[in-house]
Amino acid sequence: MASSDWLDLNGWLQSLVGWSMDQTHDVLPDSEYGLGPLGSINPQSFFSSIQPALESFFHATIMCTVVFTTLMLTMLAIPYIERKFIGRLMDRLGATTTLRSLWVGESGVTAGEWWDQLPFGIGTPIGWVVNTLNSIWGNDHELETVARVNNRSYHGYWFLLPGFFQAFADFFKFATKEHLVPKDADRVVFEVAPVIIVSTTVMVFAFVPFGPHIYAANPDLSLLFMMAIFGVAPLGVFFAGWASNNKYTLIGGMRSAAQLTAYEIPLLITVLGVAVLSGSLNIIEIVDFQMGEDEGNVWNFFMMPLGAALFLITMIAEVERIPFDMPEAEAELVEGWWTEYGGIRWGLMFSAEYMRSYAACILFALFFLGGWEAPFQHTLSDLPVLGGAFTTLFAGIPGLVWVLLKAWSLFAVFVWIRASLHRVRTDQILEFGWRYLLPLSLVNLIIATYLRLELYDGGNWNLWIPVVITTVSFGIFLLYIFDEDEEAARLKSRPYSTQAVIKASPGSHRD
Repeated sequence: MASSDWLDLNGWLQSLVGWSMDQTHDVLPDSEYGLGPLGSINPQSFFSSIQPALESFFHATIMCTVVFTTLMLTMLAIPYIERKFIGRLMDRLGATTTLRSLWVGESGVTAGEWWDQLPFGIGTPIGWVVNTLNSIWGNDHELETVARVNNRSYHGYWFLLPGFFQAFADFFKFATKEHLVPKDADRVVFEVAPVIIVSTTVMVFAFVPFGPHIYAANPDLSLLFMMAIFGVAPLGVFFAGWASNNKYTLIGGMRSAAQLTAYEIPLLITVLGVAVLSGSLNIIEIVDFQMGEDEGNVWNFFMMPLGAALFLITMIAEVERIPFDMPEAEAELVEGWWTEYGGIRWGLMFSAEYMRSYAACILFALFFLGGWEAPFQHTLSDLPVLGGAFTTLFAGIPGLVWVLLKAWSLFAVFVWIRASLHRVRTDQILEFGWRYLLPLSLVNLIIATYLRLELYDGGNWNLWIPVVITTVSFGIFLLYIFDEDEEAARLKSRPYSTQAVIKASPGSHRD
């Protein structure tokens, strides 16, 4: 049985489009009109012949707009989480510019009382609003240390969203900067590369459902189409590095191509394991299998924890976040493959990188965390006394909320990893991908195939299966965590050996 909730945007818009097309059909005249040598036409009959195609076109267009709007609005939380959470993890406040900066200025520096210069006194209400806001949430504070640092302090007004509006400031900064093309660059490829990266990243969300009824397209092979489009953006990355005619960008593009190739294959095999276990190549059906009452009814995270770990690692490498961001290493490649880009093109590619990270988080929630199902939803709903209250609560919360909460929480894990690990050398990145992740992805596929063919009987999973799998996986994880390879530690051959072989000191690296 397909999952559903009350927020049926797809159905509502389909009904609205159908109603509007029917009204248009009824308004048209139902009579023949001569067209000379072309014969005659009945407007109403002609419209009837094209009405299904028009309804499909307008419905798809509106749903694409809805999904894109949902994407852009909900993605505003991603840079906010990045700024604030990384600040807390690094024992800092992080970005603290708040909504107050719109009326108090940066460190108290404003454009002056510009509203007095407006004709006919129309600026008087503006001045009154600004002065009122300054008197309530301005720079003045009873604590001298807070008042001294002015707008760079955080006064504790959480509803003024410290750090949130910095994303808007960054966008306007990028949008107003001049775009320059290097003199000897391949101009056509240089200009086309950002288009490839941004457009394919946005197209991925055409197949990503935000809820059971919030999606732009839902073909039977949506998983296959989505992963195919997801793999196109790396071509734009390589083109950008090559076309810039810069050694730093060329090395960054080559590193990116090698890295993404090494991690794309384990990623696809891992996703194939999800499809095999769920018995479908449709993303919505994969979610339904995890939350269905008649089949599945167990999140894939508990059925294939190895696959969840592989998906998380390969996706971090695919979006080139720390510790796999060597193609963009500032310390040695300036900014990697996008060194020569600036202005809005740099900003759009930067936002595309966040979009891909956001897509990775949503896909993890859909593939492994039950999508739009609440945690322990069936268990809580079946409680003897409180079950009815939980059922009502879950029925009132749309699936979109659960998808977003899971995706945002997973992005916090991305930030946690960024704060905890440092960059890994390119050769170690490739070795990790080819020697470890690729064989493990094949093992995960074999396990998924065995579970589907041998242990699944067509109904709900037997409870002992996820319990045993999760327990054994957790035990192996603990064993791996606490096991020390003394030889590797002595030789410092592991990627995260932080002790330098030769101490850095003045003159120690001279010939």
